[in-house]
Amino acid sequence: MRRAPVTDRPAPAHAERRACLRATAVLGALFVLLLVLVAARWSPLMRLDARTAADLHRVAVAHPGWTHVNRVLTDWVWDPLTMRVLLALAVLWALWRRELRTALWLVVCGVAGSVLEQGVKSAVGRARPRWPDPVDSASYAAFPSGHAMTAAVVCGALLWLFLRRTGAGVWWRGAAWALAVVSVVGVGFTRVYLGVHWPSDVVGGWLFGGAVVAGSAAVCSPWLEESRP
Repeated sequence: MRRAPVTDRPAPAHAERRACLRATAVLGALFVLLLVLVAARWSPLMRLDARTAADLHRVAVAHPGWTHVNRVLTDWVWDPLTMRVLLALAVLWALWRRELRTALWLVVCGVAGSVLEQGVKSAVGRARPRWPDPVDSASYAAFPSGHAMTAAVVCGALLWLFLRRTGAGVWWRGAAWALAVVSVVGVGFTRVYLGVHWPSDVVGGWLFGGAVVAGSAAVCSPWLEESRP
């Protein structure tokens, strides 16, 4: 009787979990570093933030039509409420398919992201940009950007589920990646362009949101694997 060949390659589920753990470590470390620099008001970062925000604000004031497009995108297309509705629809889809663990994981991602975002905002208490001729307004603390973080959490979670649970071809997978990246990057740009966030607020939202998704996926992926059809 021939023996099965011995291999050191990890099982797909274990490899996926290890990849998520590595992503969590990298994104988390980068976010903590950025958080420290923002809290310490590191002058090179503050100057870069101020210069970039001022340059984009001048463009926004000079081009009201393009500014209106950005307001529509940030207030309706990529608004946190829109993202949460999208997440809720995904939860309902999972419940309809009787995938209770998937539904619970999506809820945990959304709730954890919101709670952690508000906690960091409150702790850091960073002021938003102030302009004599504002083109938009926003309240509460700036770091991290709630729009950027919510988009990163929702798009990241849905993309991860789509890629691991469907047999879609390379074109569909590429389209899913493109849609997620455009949404996450796009909403971040609108927040700085409209003068309601510093660039580092947006980067912090991206990093923190990505870390939340990767961390929850790393913890729950074996549990979710058991419920896959």
